[in-house]
Amino acid sequence: MRHLADRDDVTRAQVQAWIAAGLVRVNGRIPTKPASRVAWEDQVEVTLPPPPPRRQIVAQEMPLSVLYEDEHFLALNKPPGVVAHPAPGHRQGTLINALLWRAQGWPEGQRPGLVSRLDRDTSGVMMVIKTPAVHYRLARALKAPGAEKEYLAVAYGEVPFDAFGQGRIELKIDRDPADPKRRIASRTTGRDSVTLYRRLAESAGVSLLGCRLVTGRTHQIRVHLQAAGMPIVGDPLYGEPRWKGIGDPEIAAACRDFPRQALHAWRVAFVHPVTGESLEIAAPVPDDLAGLLAAAGLKGSLDRPG
Repeated sequence: MRHLADRDDVTRAQVQAWIAAGLVRVNGRIPTKPASRVAWEDQVEVTLPPPPPRRQIVAQEMPLSVLYEDEHFLALNKPPGVVAHPAPGHRQGTLINALLWRAQGWPEGQRPGLVSRLDRDTSGVMMVIKTPAVHYRLARALKAPGAEKEYLAVAYGEVPFDAFGQGRIELKIDRDPADPKRRIASRTTGRDSVTLYRRLAESAGVSLLGCRLVTGRTHQIRVHLQAAGMPIVGDPLYGEPRWKGIGDPEIAAACRDFPRQALHAWRVAFVHPVTGESLEIAAPVPDDLAGLLAAAGLKGSLDRPG
């Protein structure tokens, strides 16, 4: 008994431990050895042990860069290298730990919750609700017609444009069957996905792009730009060492040494789901990305793209 077909998170060692604990029966009897073979028509029963108790997330005093806040939600400027939510290997030092500390002074019934998430090494705007009642309304407002999510990306390669100076990538995104951490672009399988982009500045072999999400899939911009021949500088999953082909040694070194994907959640614009006010929230470019832009000579305008 090596695995359970509908539980890919269960390991062989766990199943062996269940057998040793008497939680597995074959035709009503507890097997004496984990290696006992079963016949085609044998009835196997597994009594799953109760799940371990959920770990209490601790509040931690950590600096937070707040871009906007009212009684319903707030917007953070997430720094690169910070995990959004506790997970195995990252139980502390996350944004949620810091938000729980900040929420100690909030009124009764308010508790922080993430509406959107960013990869650990992507910086920029993140939205946080204060009450469950506003979660759905804010999520819907961020996806409503006219709402905008824009990113800055430093990418390798030539940037194709249409007659209006913009580009559109429309490719489905699916899981990579060879690596659960990755996504792949496809014309036939996966979820419909659309990314709009505009070149804001260019230098020798690299460009600064303003990217707008029409859909919001996991790793969407990273996957789409890579599939379009414009991989993001420093991307550990979808990047390419194209810095080797850059003639300017200073620019090549800056791209080679950049320690993360050069991607920043720059700006969101939407209608406040409670007050009806039009909001535009922008996150300043972090120091590491600003250093890359300066070294690469990408001093184009950071006005809103397109």
